[in-house]
Amino acid sequence: MIEAPASVTELSLIRQLKFCAGHRLYQHESKCAFFHGHNYRVDIEVMGRNGGTEVDSVGRIVDFSKIKERMLGWLDENWDHAFLLFKEDANALAAIQMVQPTKYFVMPSNPTAENMARYLLEVVAPLVLDDLGVVARRVIVWETDESCAVASLIGEPVDLGRAILSAVRVDHR
Repeated sequence: MIEAPASVTELSLIRQLKFCAGHRLYQHESKCAFFHGHNYRVDIEVMGRNGGTEVDSVGRIVDFSKIKERMLGWLDENWDHAFLLFKEDANALAAIQMVQPTKYFVMPSNPTAENMARYLLEVVAPLVLDDLGVVARRVIVWETDESCAVASLIGEPVDLGRAILSAVRVDHR
């Protein structure tokens, strides 16, 4: 009798999330140097921490609602209807601090779509998804319907989340 080989299918799932935020790109050479906003879309792809070949008794990697609850909860609290600003952009920080009420998030890097995707993949996802048995493998940040940036995990995940928490959230409502 020949045994069937172990599964070679890698499974992952993608949850789409949406939020609205403003930003400006520090030292940008064109119009993105101005304050402006976007209706962002984030696609987060996760796989099981065990390598992506196993599912639970229901047949899932994780319930989609858990990803939404954790990631969208973080986005709502920190980035939705906030201005995302680079910690070295003193002019923008001074301007936004004059507005009351205000909500802004100071990032350790310029708030490009690339850096936002990296931040969500390396910092946010490990923190908020830690106990779900999944690893975020890829985050796509859509700045417009035509333009996005992709951050992909290379190799095994490392615990960057706790090491780069240099962002600051201010919400004066």
